[in-house]
Amino acid sequence: MASTADFFNDVVEDKATILFPGEGETLSVNGGSMVLKITSPMSKDQLGVYEITLLPKTIGAQLHYHRFMDEAFIVTKGVLTVGFMEGEKAAPEGTVIYVPRFTPHGFRNNSDQPVTMMLLFTPGQNREGFFRGLKEILSAIPIDPAKFLQLYNKYDSFSVDANNMLPAKMEG
Repeated sequence: MASTADFFNDVVEDKATILFPGEGETLSVNGGSMVLKITSPMSKDQLGVYEITLLPKTIGAQLHYHRFMDEAFIVTKGVLTVGFMEGEKAAPEGTVIYVPRFTPHGFRNNSDQPVTMMLLFTPGQNREGFFRGLKEILSAIPIDPAKFLQLYNKYDSFSVDANNMLPAKMEG
């Protein structure tokens, strides 16, 4: 019986997605936002792209690491402060930060102006599920640290210090 599979020729398809500024599903949390741009279903779990806006004096994430995905930040507006085990670095607009798996990192907005960045995860690993869960947890009063840790661990995020893991508004 002859096979109908073509092992020698590519099959090309027009499947590009273009998301213009302001497009994508927006999740608002305490004045900041997470916009789901390229999701796991769109990329067959290979890539996740999300636009994050942090209000002034806001912690986005404490030191944590991922076991199964790499993360990249592209700062598009403002100055993001990125933390690593050895300390923090200011990342102005246009900065690209690549964080391979097993590299502890965190980020915050130390400035008096909003900061916007694109976060890229590879593979995507349904990161949008993490952001939807994060919106639910951070909208609750008080925030349940056990539920936050459960969400973190489910979506391949592991806190360096489980006693200091919640993102929050900074004092002062």
